[in-house]
Amino acid sequence: MSLVAYCVFCCRRIGSSVPTTKSKLLWKDIRKISILAGSFILGGFIFITYEVLALKKLLTLDTQAVQQEKLKSYIYVPTVSLEPSECQGITCKARKELHKIVRKILVTEAKIFHRPFDEHFSTFTEDHECALWLLLKRSQSEDRLVRLQAIQQLAEAGHWHDYQYRTIAQACDQRTAIGLARSKDIDLRFFLPPPPLPKVKDDYAIEDELRILLVSLPQTDLEKCVQYFTSLALRESSQTLAAQRGGLWCFGGNGLPYCETLSKVPSETVELFCLQALVQHSKVSTHCDKIEANGGLQLLQRIYQLRNNSPKIQRNIIRIVGNMALDERLHASIVRAGWVPILAEAMKSPHVIQSSHASRALANLDRETVQEKYSDGVYVLHPQYRTSQPIKADVLFIHGLLGAAFKTWRQQDINQPLDEKVSKGEDYSECWPKTWLASDCPALRIISVEYDTHLSDWKTKCPIEDHRKSIAYRSNELLNKLRTAGIGDRPLIWVSHSMGGLLVKKMLLDASKNPEMGKIVNNTRGIIFYSVPHHGSQLAEYSINARYLLFPSVEVKELSTDSPALKELNDDFLSFAKDKKFPVLSFVETLPTHIGSMIKLHVVPVESANLGIGDLIPVEVNHLNICKPKKKDAFLYQSTVKFIQDGLAKELGN
Repeated sequence: MSLVAYCVFCCRRIGSSVPTTKSKLLWKDIRKISILAGSFILGGFIFITYEVLALKKLLTLDTQAVQQEKLKSYIYVPTVSLEPSECQGITCKARKELHKIVRKILVTEAKIFHRPFDEHFSTFTEDHECALWLLLKRSQSEDRLVRLQAIQQLAEAGHWHDYQYRTIAQACDQRTAIGLARSKDIDLRFFLPPPPLPKVKDDYAIEDELRILLVSLPQTDLEKCVQYFTSLALRESSQTLAAQRGGLWCFGGNGLPYCETLSKVPSETVELFCLQALVQHSKVSTHCDKIEANGGLQLLQRIYQLRNNSPKIQRNIIRIVGNMALDERLHASIVRAGWVPILAEAMKSPHVIQSSHASRALANLDRETVQEKYSDGVYVLHPQYRTSQPIKADVLFIHGLLGAAFKTWRQQDINQPLDEKVSKGEDYSECWPKTWLASDCPALRIISVEYDTHLSDWKTKCPIEDHRKSIAYRSNELLNKLRTAGIGDRPLIWVSHSMGGLLVKKMLLDASKNPEMGKIVNNTRGIIFYSVPHHGSQLAEYSINARYLLFPSVEVKELSTDSPALKELNDDFLSFAKDKKFPVLSFVETLPTHIGSMIKLHVVPVESANLGIGDLIPVEVNHLNICKPKKKDAFLYQSTVKFIQDGLAKELGN
């Protein structure tokens, strides 16, 4: 403003002066004005230039740093239109063609000047980028079939870039993440890593937290076995912590396993005791709420990561999570705690026990495609992933005395050097129902159940309640679990070994008396018995004669040949099976079995394995190997598969 005023003042002077007498003065004033104006203009230009350069410097980003950040972090990508109609038409095609031309120019320029080309340039117009966001939107559709198809396409597409996996990990909802985790051969980049956990100073802190968690759970109105496990864990952990911190070993209490050898790590043993107690608590719905509220999910995750070299500890932890997943109210907490990627990774384990525990937990989380719920001890061997193959029938495996849901049904062990076993390891099956039977009959749902059994009360896990070990108690407990798992909704074949066959007979008889369990009886298409002692076992006779040495367990006593309950069970079932016309196939061993290093018994003789109906096939193996075929083309396995296929011929077709 001062510059303008000065110019006006000078012009007025010039206008009012006489041009003939003061011409030199006029040019002198013009020169002064020009110099002054030029100085202001030049100074303003320099000032503006400086400010622009400074501002540009402030706003400039190091693109290399940003690129590195993209490679290691999770960057939200801006959304684009998800409407299919907007991805078509002349305008969209023109933009795509223009994009391709510009991309080619930039690629050529990068080659000429030997500069790296950013592969992520303008990816918003690429077909696969539009497809990504379209699938993400469809995965959250209100239409269930649309959601399932979108998740399947997301999982099957193998062309996603690394940054797109991170985009999906952040953009997908809980339901989509669980669906991806239950997809076969899923890429783990689909999942966000578990949230970071606060570091602990030493193992003592973890043991203390476990003890605090156990103490915080309800201690009254509990089943005696839950009380027993809890008190045992708290007592042993207290003694061990005191011994460790005092620099001494503790040999008291209930006889901890680590007392057997000084090479074992006491902290892991204490954790295992506490985890076994938590397994019992996790079977109670209200206790699961307490575990979640007191940070149990995060604590279990820390122990899971810390004990990555202890499969037994990790299995117990996944078992707890699987029990908590039975309560749908806790699903969001389990997902937020970061358990989905952990379970998805465990599903990829080559060990059937580890993968089956993770499969059970994820199946309980997946309410989109799984209507059934799998209680503790009920494991799906096939299918463990989401599949488009319709399930037409069920096959249920029940182990016997000292058996388990997986090891009972493994391939027969071959006596050969270790290096030869390793070379042939790819052909060995840890669980032939999961591998061989699933490949021969993919339309089946194959389930295996597990329950604790012991030869002697010396080895019992819960010595307080003997009635829990009786066949009658286990029948009622397993029936409820199996009905929750949907057993009875489809045609069913039972496969049992040893005492498991007695349990099958008791369950079918009990189900026939309960209208709510009637479907199980009506849909039974056949029963396979592997050396089932229908009339008692010599093992029981030997154990009872040596009762003061072996302290035979309840389940062994029930196998006695003079047991009235066993005779009544067999008579009732024989009449029942004849009335229902159940197809029955029985196998029996012909070789004695070594019990320990000094005892050799023919556990189930031929006359005891003869139910009185169906075919009875003697096999030249011992009691342990009667349910373990040597190979897939062995007579034992082929006869089993044929019986299953014949019994389910109507459902399986060809």
